[in-house]
Amino acid sequence: MANLKSLAKETAIYGLSSIVGRFLNYLLVPLYTVKIAASSGGYGVVTNIYAYTALLLVILTFGMETTFFRFANKEGENPKTVFTNALLVVGSLSVLLMAAVMVFLPQICSGLGYDDHPEWVWMMALTVSIDAVQAIFYSLLRFQKKALKFATLKLTFIALNIGANLVYFLFIGHDVTYVFSLNLACTAVMTLFFIPEMLHNHWQTDKAQLRRMFSYSWPILVLGIAGILNQTVDKIIFPLIYPDAEQAQVQLGIYGACVKIAMIMAMITQAFRYAYEPYVFAKSKDKDSKETYAQAMKYFIIFTLLAFLVVMGYMDILKHIIGAGYRDGLRVVPIVMAAEIMMGIYFNLSFWYKLIDKTIWGAWFSLAGCTALILVNVLLIPSIGYMACAWGGVAGYGVAMLLSYFVGQKKMPINYPLLQIGKYVLIAAVLYTAMALLPDSFPAILRIGINTLLIAIFVAYIIKADMPLHSLPVIGKYFK
Repeated sequence: MANLKSLAKETAIYGLSSIVGRFLNYLLVPLYTVKIAASSGGYGVVTNIYAYTALLLVILTFGMETTFFRFANKEGENPKTVFTNALLVVGSLSVLLMAAVMVFLPQICSGLGYDDHPEWVWMMALTVSIDAVQAIFYSLLRFQKKALKFATLKLTFIALNIGANLVYFLFIGHDVTYVFSLNLACTAVMTLFFIPEMLHNHWQTDKAQLRRMFSYSWPILVLGIAGILNQTVDKIIFPLIYPDAEQAQVQLGIYGACVKIAMIMAMITQAFRYAYEPYVFAKSKDKDSKETYAQAMKYFIIFTLLAFLVVMGYMDILKHIIGAGYRDGLRVVPIVMAAEIMMGIYFNLSFWYKLIDKTIWGAWFSLAGCTALILVNVLLIPSIGYMACAWGGVAGYGVAMLLSYFVGQKKMPINYPLLQIGKYVLIAAVLYTAMALLPDSFPAILRIGINTLLIAIFVAYIIKADMPLHSLPVIGKYFK
């Protein structure tokens, strides 16, 4: 229990930066969706280009974040050389990307359909190159247990970016170009905060160690590419196969805006990942590690289901995050959130092959999931539009999750409390169904009140079954 409390503490710190940061970033969603008309397709352009940058970030980091944690915690490996080697790989790939973009810029712009705006392409390529290098420095902070500095830097970047966007879009103009240029400027400024880590590092390299790291990381790269494609390929291929080319960016903008509401689930998963990844590798030597992993899975599912119910229960409030012209797409939110829960479960299940150094399994699982996602999108986008993107996520993450579980139980069995987890899933499903069946004719305040009661029922079950009030930190002493 002490280990889980330590994990919960670090998750809370990382979660603060992630949840508060994402919440503040939500200020940009109403800003963009009010200032950039849905009919212009401008927000569709933003959604499309950021999908490409997310894919590039995974390629440039080359699986070195996970590789860094694995090797830095291995006996006989020098953490300083592990960090230097990881940074060397990512830095070299970032330089190569920028060189390729500048040489082939006209061809790239033509292929993406942005011939008139080459600045969009090179600015985002430079931004993602800097981001990739910074990701290794953020990994170092996580390894050094500097959660507060990590959170502070993340929030500082968000404050800079939001402040710059508010000034421009509220008082100057609404040119989509500034979405990218302001992001680049703020990302470049954040590099200055890593000067202490640069100065204090010994910059030691080890070629033999680098080869071992490559052997470990390339399957993670494949896994990462397949994983990020599960999140972004719909936004990449949608404009290419949607029947109405003129409406493609408009529809993509509506989908991209509504998905932002569902990304609350991604915040929770990301916060958990930041704390859980270094924790798992450090915990792997303990005798009770499997029991801890099983309990962590249960609590992760409990709180993601609670988050799902909260988002759906207060949709009458949350829908105002996006402009009125984009709200037709809100029906994708529960589907996308369900997909995000599956993605989080898959992440939890993925550690068995990382701990036995068989990361190739993750590559196969993610590729299978990505294949399912792409098939659903290609087959259904022409007929049901962006709804296919939402269901494709469920198909992709569902396939990867199930494959990882069944193979993992043979390779590294973990006794997950499936019966207890199943009860939570069933209760959450029943409560959500009750929310969905409330008539639209009901006043919003009445729907919110009923949904609050339904959420309270779920919380009461959590307290009764797994988390009695007296066991809670700080406030537990006030309950018997």
